[in-house]
Amino acid sequence: MPSWTKNFSGLLNLFLQSNCPLCQRSTTCNLCEYCTRQLQTCHHKDPTILWQKPIPVFGWGVYGGSLKRAIAVMKYENQPQVARPLGQWLGEAWLLNSPNHDKKLVVVPVPMHASKQKQRGYNQAALIAQSFCQTTGLRLKLNGLERVRETKAQFGLSVSERKNNLAEAFAVEQELHHRCLDAPVLLVDDIYTTGATASSAMQTLRQCGITVLGLAAVATAVKDTHTKKS
Repeated sequence: MPSWTKNFSGLLNLFLQSNCPLCQRSTTCNLCEYCTRQLQTCHHKDPTILWQKPIPVFGWGVYGGSLKRAIAVMKYENQPQVARPLGQWLGEAWLLNSPNHDKKLVVVPVPMHASKQKQRGYNQAALIAQSFCQTTGLRLKLNGLERVRETKAQFGLSVSERKNNLAEAFAVEQELHHRCLDAPVLLVDDIYTTGATASSAMQTLRQCGITVLGLAAVATAVKDTHTKKS
């Protein structure tokens, strides 16, 4: 390879480098190798451990440690690029461990209220869902659900308070409401905790006659003994 080509390639790589949003190390990827390894230790060995009624949940990892930090940075420190690898890993886990192999599934991200999304600039669940669908090849209905009522932050609320807080918080998009889906819906969100959000979203969809398969979440607050060890 000519020397000028090597020099150009080196300059290009330098130009493309940025800082890892989690540790500020220089990287050409969304996350550096070190943080990627740390996050992988949070991965459930069995993502279907919570796939059971009334709310079947497919979870990529345990909400804690580096994964909790990554989600917080993504949501509250204006780092939407973190959603890409998280959605990709969730998608890869789905391809390997999916409890349902229906290729006609329609993926719908859990929405934010318009005012909150305007303030943040993006909906992290939608970004995760986009990356998830790019990995799995499943259909994405980005605005299938709307959040029609602005609710309090769920953090710090009891189980009953969470449920009341989300009562009638969602509505089905007009297009989805007026046409009959030929496939069930898979909801996608960043975190699954008490299930209040997922339950409210599922109830709204089912009231419109739409079949909901379950929820795929990057992180679940329910710990188990099936987490990968570093």
